[in-house]
Amino acid sequence: MPVRDAVADDIEEICALIEEHAVYEDKHDLKLDRQEMAGFLFGPDPKAWVLLATPPGEPGKVAGFAFCSWNFSTWEARPGIWLDDLFVRPEHRRFGLGRELLDELSARTPGRVEWDMQEGNEKGEAFYAQLGADPVPGWIRYRWRPHAG
Repeated sequence: MPVRDAVADDIEEICALIEEHAVYEDKHDLKLDRQEMAGFLFGPDPKAWVLLATPPGEPGKVAGFAFCSWNFSTWEARPGIWLDDLFVRPEHRRFGLGRELLDELSARTPGRVEWDMQEGNEKGEAFYAQLGADPVPGWIRYRWRPHAG
């Protein structure tokens, strides 16, 4: 199976994928603290989880990932998945790994799988439309970062 749950030994690969995705999106200064990330993913109270995709015929290699957390829809009265990051390394695209990752997420919840996409990402739009995913009209994302003190 090309998709598996990440384990603690995968932390370097997970962080490398996130940093590679940032560079792909033209953010070249992201450098993650591996130990801190390991605590959030694999510590006693995990805050998120990761699926890893392997390329065909190369089970020891990591081609991409989905970085997720659980959410809950009060109106649907069921849990769902928030997909924070989906990335397949460019050399491993066109093997269906993005779809495999999303199919696995869908299989894990009776609710919806939701994510954001940066405006102007035409390749992403085409990929998600091909899967049958729809943009959510009429909603604006807000972000609140409370100040310490």
